[in-house]
Amino acid sequence: MQVKKNPKVDLNRNSGLYFVIGLTVVLFLTWRALEYKSYPSDTTTLDIAQAVDDLKEDVPVTEIIKTTPPPPPPAAPEVIEVVEDTEEIEETIIESTETSQESVIEEVIAVDDVEVGEEEEDIVVPFAIIENVPIYPGCENAQGNDERKACFQKMIQAHIVKEFNYPESALELGIKGKVFVQFMINSKGHVEAIRTRGPDKLLEQEAQRIIAALPNMTPGMQRGKSVKVPYSIPINFMIQ
Repeated sequence: MQVKKNPKVDLNRNSGLYFVIGLTVVLFLTWRALEYKSYPSDTTTLDIAQAVDDLKEDVPVTEIIKTTPPPPPPAAPEVIEVVEDTEEIEETIIESTETSQESVIEEVIAVDDVEVGEEEEDIVVPFAIIENVPIYPGCENAQGNDERKACFQKMIQAHIVKEFNYPESALELGIKGKVFVQFMINSKGHVEAIRTRGPDKLLEQEAQRIIAALPNMTPGMQRGKSVKVPYSIPINFMIQ
C-alpha cells in the first residue's frame, strides 16, 4: 500500500513565492544602503573668557609704508662765473626794541584782569582700581562698585553673544582662534580706540564690529571727575 502525502503539509508548495519575497526585500535593503547619504553638520559656538584687566600686549604692525628716497641734489656746474655786484642796495636800519631801566611803562595790567584757562587733561585710570566704574545701561540700580563691575562684565558678555555673527568666509575656510580686544571708554562714556589682535583679519573685523556697537555709558569717575577707563576682553571663535 502506497502512502499518500497530504497537500496541506507539503513544505515545497510555496517555496518559490517565499524565495521571490526574500529576494525582493534583500534587493530593497541593498539599494537603500547604497543610496544613503550623510552630511556633516557644522555648528558654531562662542566662548567668552573672563575680562583681563589692563592687557599689556602690543598690537603687531601689519603694514609698513615705504617712502621713496628724495632725488639727489643737482650737480654743481664745472665753471663758476663770478658776477660783479654793481647795484646799490639801500640798507635799512633796524631799531632796537629792547627796553632799558629808564623806560617808563605807560600801561599796567592788573592781575585780576588776566584770565587763566585750565587745560583739561585726559586721565586714564585702569578698570580694576577706579573708584566708580563706568555704568552700563541697565546697571544703574547696582549698589557699590563691586556690584557695578559684575553687572558691567555680565552686560558686556550678553552684548557679545547678541551681536555675534561668525563670518561665512572664515567658517568655510575653517578659521578659528582667540581675538584679544582692547578699547577705551572716554570721559563722555563713548567707546573709542578699539584695538584687536587675532589669528586672522576676518575674525578681527568681526570682533571690532561687535565692540563698536556698544551703547553709550555713564563714564567712570575718579575723585569726582570723569576719566578714561581702558577695558580688555578676549573673544574665542570656535567651530564644533
